[in-house]
Amino acid sequence: MSWKSNGEWNNVTTLAFISFCIGMFLESFIFGLESIATSWYVVPKILTSVLLAWAPLWLIVGIGFAGPLSDRIGRRPTFWITMSLYFIGGIGLIFSFNYFLVLIFTALMLFSAGGEMNTIMVATHEIMPQAYRSRAMFFEINFINVGGVALGGLELLTQFSSILIQRLVLGLVILFAVLVLIFTRLRLPESERWIRAKNRVEDVKEKLNKDTLFKLFVTTAIAFSNAAGFGLIVYVLGPYFFSSLTGEIIFVADLSEFFVGLFISFFADKLSRKSLLVWSNAGIVVFTLITYFLIPEWESFLPLFWALLVTINAFTAIQYLTEDTFKGEVWSTIRRGTYTAIARVVSIGLYIPTIFLTASLSLSNYVLFNVGIWGIGLVAAILWYIYGFETSKFTSIDDIEKKKPKLTS
Repeated sequence: MSWKSNGEWNNVTTLAFISFCIGMFLESFIFGLESIATSWYVVPKILTSVLLAWAPLWLIVGIGFAGPLSDRIGRRPTFWITMSLYFIGGIGLIFSFNYFLVLIFTALMLFSAGGEMNTIMVATHEIMPQAYRSRAMFFEINFINVGGVALGGLELLTQFSSILIQRLVLGLVILFAVLVLIFTRLRLPESERWIRAKNRVEDVKEKLNKDTLFKLFVTTAIAFSNAAGFGLIVYVLGPYFFSSLTGEIIFVADLSEFFVGLFISFFADKLSRKSLLVWSNAGIVVFTLITYFLIPEWESFLPLFWALLVTINAFTAIQYLTEDTFKGEVWSTIRRGTYTAIARVVSIGLYIPTIFLTASLSLSNYVLFNVGIWGIGLVAAILWYIYGFETSKFTSIDDIEKKKPKLTS
């Protein structure tokens, strides 16, 4: 069974869209769960850092596994592998009665989440009709924010319950989402574009060149700024400096991103991807700098902290939706899974050391470090604006595959 788009939205497209939205929801829900789990057991701070690093570590293992696998065996079989691991991990989480069982079963689900999201980012560009491709991708990615909102909200609702009840609630949400995935993917076909590319000998012979390396650098640098910048401000800031606000920070940040992401998604096919990357990164850098200079004020006046968090995450929403769409669409079909995975493995992998590097920093140095992280993304976005090409404005994947960066010889 294979997918062949006729350029129109139909019932199968709807099932694929629902499936991919739920997949994105689960990725965020499980990734953020590590921050919530830091309060379940009393452990030394180094083990808190280990648990925070656990999420990106196993996420990239899953990405590194599923990216090349989806190029080799197809998108559909890869989805069934990741769904099976989700189911096992969700059941295991409910019965994780100590710190080490939490590590084991969240590792299993994070491995699945990494592979799941990578394959969604690849498949969306290949099976969605051209007229809806960018909007579909933006809306799907925005469900990452829905996952964060749901997690933060459930943490707030269950924070005065026992740890067992909290684990049970979170585990049941994961299992229910998996059931929805199974239902929607029973009719999900293989990517026709992947099948055609798999049969073309010339695609298999594709090699690294300066254009490919430039695209890898830009996609990885922008993705790193998001993975580390967003991670440090949303998932790590609470456990390190404001432990009582961890759930609220995740909830407010993701809720802000959801509404901004929902709005911007309607215009995803019309707005310039190159421009969005520059202005979103620039906005984050500016407001993170403002946050740095106003630390004494917002430490003593919490509403200012929430206002700055909302503003930064408004720009982060635009940056995240844009860069996640961008890094999956600039490759040839037969290498899309692999190169998207490389950019994600490196960028998320580099986020892990920042968790340990910032563990002993003061709050002011912590925020300033975050400014530098986002600055890397801004530089890469400017380079793509100058030398890269447009991938939005109803540009088809076929046309994108023919384009090359304007690099000097």
